[in-house]
Amino acid sequence: MGKREEMIKEIKQLMTQPERIRNMGIAAHIDHGKTTLSDNLLAGAGMISEELAGKQLVLDFDEQEQARGITINAANVSMIHEYEGQKYLINLIDTPGHVDFGGDVTRAMRAIDGAIIVVDAVEGVMPQTETVLRQALREYVKPVLFINKVDRLIKELKLTPQQMQERFVKVITDVNRLIRRYAPPEFKDKWLVKVEDGSVAFGSAYYNWALSVPYMRKTGVSFKDIIDLTNAGDLKTLRKKAPLHVVVLDMVVRHLPNPLQAQKYRIPHLWRGDIESEIGQAMLNCDPNGKMAMVVTKIIIDKHAGEVATGRVWSGTVKTGQEVYLITAKRKARIQQVGIYMGPERINMEAIPAGNIVAVTGLKDAMAGETVSEEQIEPFEALHYISEPVVTVAVEAKNVKDLPRLIEALRQLAKEDPTLHVKIDEETGQHLLSGMGELHLEVKLVHLKDKWGVDVDVSEPIVVYRESITKQSPIVEGKSPNKHNRFYIVVEPMPDEIYQAIKEGEIPEGRPKDPKAVAKKLAELGMDYEMAKGIVDVYNGNMFLDNTKGIQYLNEVMDLLVDGFHQAMDEGPLAREPVMKVIVRLMDAKIHEDNVHRGPAQIYPAIRTAIHCAMMKANPVLYEPYQKVIINVPYEYMGAVSRELNQRRGQLVDMRQEGEVMIIIAEAPVAEMFGFAGAIRGATSGRALWSTEHAGFKRVPNELAINIIRQIRQRKGLDPNPPTEKDVCPQQ
Repeated sequence: MGKREEMIKEIKQLMTQPERIRNMGIAAHIDHGKTTLSDNLLAGAGMISEELAGKQLVLDFDEQEQARGITINAANVSMIHEYEGQKYLINLIDTPGHVDFGGDVTRAMRAIDGAIIVVDAVEGVMPQTETVLRQALREYVKPVLFINKVDRLIKELKLTPQQMQERFVKVITDVNRLIRRYAPPEFKDKWLVKVEDGSVAFGSAYYNWALSVPYMRKTGVSFKDIIDLTNAGDLKTLRKKAPLHVVVLDMVVRHLPNPLQAQKYRIPHLWRGDIESEIGQAMLNCDPNGKMAMVVTKIIIDKHAGEVATGRVWSGTVKTGQEVYLITAKRKARIQQVGIYMGPERINMEAIPAGNIVAVTGLKDAMAGETVSEEQIEPFEALHYISEPVVTVAVEAKNVKDLPRLIEALRQLAKEDPTLHVKIDEETGQHLLSGMGELHLEVKLVHLKDKWGVDVDVSEPIVVYRESITKQSPIVEGKSPNKHNRFYIVVEPMPDEIYQAIKEGEIPEGRPKDPKAVAKKLAELGMDYEMAKGIVDVYNGNMFLDNTKGIQYLNEVMDLLVDGFHQAMDEGPLAREPVMKVIVRLMDAKIHEDNVHRGPAQIYPAIRTAIHCAMMKANPVLYEPYQKVIINVPYEYMGAVSRELNQRRGQLVDMRQEGEVMIIIAEAPVAEMFGFAGAIRGATSGRALWSTEHAGFKRVPNELAINIIRQIRQRKGLDPNPPTEKDVCPQQ
């Protein structure tokens, strides 16, 4: 039997022993050396040669990842590590570091129980470090810390051991501050990382060495040995004395939980069903003999196998030929193939039990976040993304005959990546693609051409704005076209605390399963409890409340009212941009007794017009997306960077000096940031290192808003003049 076959046989044995499994991810800022780290772990596990580690980029197997030198897709691999005489199965997901691909990080966090947070010893904790830690802790994923690029402290900065220690202490303190801030209450102290217990390791992924306190105690290798060997350039001895994969994977086995431990606290948080039920207990105990339940975390398109769904198995065993329910899609499906990942390769197996990460074909209608099970169960909590699509491009097929293929390709792209929004605009015939940023869209458009062979014309990037209000409206009447139905609506601004609770997932989007619990939460956040009891629906950061009393036939049209509310929130009255932070209250209604007179054609326009008219009476305003910009630049270029930011309506948030480098943190509107990469390179002679992250929405200054509304309306083929109350409100 060859080495590979031997490894697959061992993996099959270990996957039935959940106490010997570690499901873990690697998460980092874009330039923290994460990809090199994952390569070296694979080399240590005997999956690639040591000479190629860090150069082969095994888990960055997409052509664009190789060309751009960044991780774009979360990639999975299963491997074996021996620790204290026992073998362990490590299911690893290498996640992207660029903020534009943060959606992949969120989805990966659902599948894993622990994560290695990689921080650059020179740069320290960056805003993206905070973002990935927040994503991990929100999903109850336990962190450990790897401080990378320590070789730079020795060779480039020539720090003394004392200075290096101070640097490490600062990184660890900063990471622990974030853990205290974002960890679930019961783990705020338990999950702090510590040098002395080995939940912190430091080293150099590029040169393939690492150290931790337990490893130093066990082997006698000291930090002085590391400094001497680094200065002498004896990297071969260094790698032999302190092999990175041993130190890091020992830390993973010692400190990250196995599925038996993790599911005890993760399931009650991620699944809102009855924990005492048979399926609840099976998931809580990671029972391979219970009913099967899994969550899909990623969809990829394989040219041979079609759609492949990656997911975490929470209970039971996933088997070839098994009939399953897709809970959210409300469909049945049959599993065709079951397998595990070894980098770009998928190894098929007959069955994979609870506690593992699995690759499945046959789930054609599944999306990321879908709950798949043997029987009808409560779905898992929806995935909560840290940022949202803020940049749009219009895409048209160059050749008319490619149109059907373009539509199919766009649908598949949106299925593979739910943070990509696709809208087919019937009026203009354009297909609108919205993503997290310029790079996100650029990568997807290359996929469109390379994988689907569709040549497209692409517009300049367009920013997606938001519409909102600043005060409460009076009661507004909305009449159905046949005048037989009337709805009386009030809109009011949503308090920041409630909006934040929706964004954080504390108040779930959609129709509440437990309206009383949601009403109680809203009351805690300051809403009048009687008013909150009317909660009907939460949609894209907006809320619909039924504050009527005893209206006949209201229940029979409520679904139509909610649909009409969605339509009104998808396209606001100012420029048909999405609406945010608005509470819509139904105060009264008169509904025709005959359902023939109260169908969709009557209810939709009545409710939509009433909401838009009420918004026009509530001082409507425009919001624009902002980015946080973090720039590391030598002191002498600080003026040039400040000028560049000022020209883009940037606001300085913080500025500090570390050695010769200035760290500038600013916030700027996304609309002003196009072309920033080239401009900042030119202004600093290529000396600036910079990154961005989504910083929410801010109100557009009044003097700019009118022009922006004009431009948006013109682009959409509407009358360019901003609408007045008279234009939107029907004449009574």
